[in-house]
Amino acid sequence: MMAGRGRRTLSVVRGLAEGLAGNIAGGFADPPARLLRSQAPPAPEPQAILAALATAVVVVDRQGRFRFANQAAEEFFALSSTSLRATRLAELVPEDSPLFALITQVLAGAVSVSDYDLAIESPRLSKRGITVHGAPVPEAADCVALTLIDGSTPQKLEKQMGFRNAARSVTGMAAILAHEVKNPLSGIRGAAQLLESSVSEADRELTQLIQDEADRIRALVDRMETFSERPIERGEVNIHQVLEHVRRLAQSGFARHVRFVETYDPSLPPVWGNRDQLIQVVLNLVKNAAEAVAEVPGNGPSGTIELATAYQHGVRLAVPGATKRLHLPLVVSVKDTGHGIPESLRPNLFDPFVTTKRQGSGLGLALVAKIIGDHGGLVECDSAPGRTVFRLHLPVHPGGGARAGQDHDQDRDQHHDQDNDEA
Repeated sequence: MMAGRGRRTLSVVRGLAEGLAGNIAGGFADPPARLLRSQAPPAPEPQAILAALATAVVVVDRQGRFRFANQAAEEFFALSSTSLRATRLAELVPEDSPLFALITQVLAGAVSVSDYDLAIESPRLSKRGITVHGAPVPEAADCVALTLIDGSTPQKLEKQMGFRNAARSVTGMAAILAHEVKNPLSGIRGAAQLLESSVSEADRELTQLIQDEADRIRALVDRMETFSERPIERGEVNIHQVLEHVRRLAQSGFARHVRFVETYDPSLPPVWGNRDQLIQVVLNLVKNAAEAVAEVPGNGPSGTIELATAYQHGVRLAVPGATKRLHLPLVVSVKDTGHGIPESLRPNLFDPFVTTKRQGSGLGLALVAKIIGDHGGLVECDSAPGRTVFRLHLPVHPGGGARAGQDHDQDRDQHHDQDNDEA
């Protein structure tokens, strides 16, 4: 009897042990929701997420006032969030822009609306190929959230590849001309010099004409040789020193009649480039700008050339032969108040031998595109009557890349904090 009671006790203990083990295993396999909630990491703040986006996001109300702008929107409009909140959309975008119709449609129907390939052209803003998504804000019935995606960058990159291919064709042509033309030219010029001493006075004018034309053709071939595929020596370049050097050269010579305006970002890190070649690029652009200003009737000394620098996040370029994408945050702008570039020339502006000048060779802008391409950079042009802007997107020196960008952001944040304090 005692043995039977012992077996029953053992059975009860075994059952309790098995049940306890099952509860423990089940607890590990399927923990309570309360325990999961306590272990889940906290979600980032919405403001932090919006600030990290590379897409411009703004909130505007029915009156067109900015209620919110993230960091990408500041770069899109080239204004701080404080300045945007004190600005109406109509001050940046033409009143007949489809953007206003999109906002009206969102407010009227409380639905999301999208539009594609928009152009925003105004004295303060020039953007093309913009994709806009508008959506109502549930917590604010009179507000619309807009995302603005700049689709012009892929177009710029495609054009840049075209400019490089055009430059390569000139490179091959230059190599042929250097071999097949320069040597005979030397013989022709030497023969003309010999003839000059043995012909009449009237015929000497002809021999001098032969020498002058030989020199002109040789100079043209020499210019084309600058397109040769030679590796460039690169290092730290202070782009503001380059701009100041070009400005002094211009004001002491071909641009005496022009008023220069300088809008520099003093916190820019150094460019990763070749100083002499960058001087040549900026000099070509400033010379073209000075000539464009001079050609406007009545412009006189009131013509203006603006040299500007800025730091822009988010621009990266995949260069053939490079192992990684190049970051192009440094933007150098040359802006003039000339007559603008004819629309028929704009698609092929950086191709060789394209020019509107009677005595021009059409190689200046092609050389600009070639040098900037060799630097792994990007060149673009926006032009309208009374305003033409050339922008150079350049890489940061490797020694100052990420750190310099962080320092620049801190400087800008401090500047924005000052704006907020003043406001």
